[in-house]
Amino acid sequence: MAALNPAHVQAVIRAINEGPYIKHLAMVIKEMGVGSATVELTVGHAHLNPFGGIHGGAYASLIDTAAYWAAYCEIDPGVGLISIDLKIDYLAPLSSGIIISRGRSIKIGKSMCLAEAAAMDQDGKWLAHGTSKMMITRGLQSIEDAFRFTGFAALPPKFI
Repeated sequence: MAALNPAHVQAVIRAINEGPYIKHLAMVIKEMGVGSATVELTVGHAHLNPFGGIHGGAYASLIDTAAYWAAYCEIDPGVGLISIDLKIDYLAPLSSGIIISRGRSIKIGKSMCLAEAAAMDQDGKWLAHGTSKMMITRGLQSIEDAFRFTGFAALPPKFI
C-alpha cells in the first residue's frame, strides 16, 4: 500500500484552514493522518448561546470536522465525502478556553465511512462525543474542488 504524502497533508491543512466556515468558527485543523485528525476551536463570544455556554452547533461542527478529516486520509484520491448522519452527545458546557477535538476513522468502506470524534477541554475533560456517517462520492466534493474554491492551485499527490 502506498504511503500518505506529508506534503499533500500539509497542503490540505493550509487550504482547509482558509475555508470560510472554518474561519468563521475560528477552528483550526492542527493535524491529520491515516485514521486521525485533530481540530481546535478557541471559544469566543460568537460561539455562546443566550445562556453563556457554548452552542451545541459549535460542538457539532467541531466533531463533524474532526471526524471528516480523520476519514479523508484513507479514501482514494479524487473522491469526496459528504456527511449524511451526525450524532452528538453533549457531555459538559464550556464558556471559554480551547476545545480540542480528536477524530478517528472507524470503518472505510466502498461507499460509506464511519468516524468518531471527541471534544475535550485543555485539561482533558470530555465535553462532547459524536459519530459521523459519510458517503463516498465520485466527482462531487473532492479535495480538488476545495482547492479550487479556496483559491489554492497546487495539490501534491495524496500517496507516494
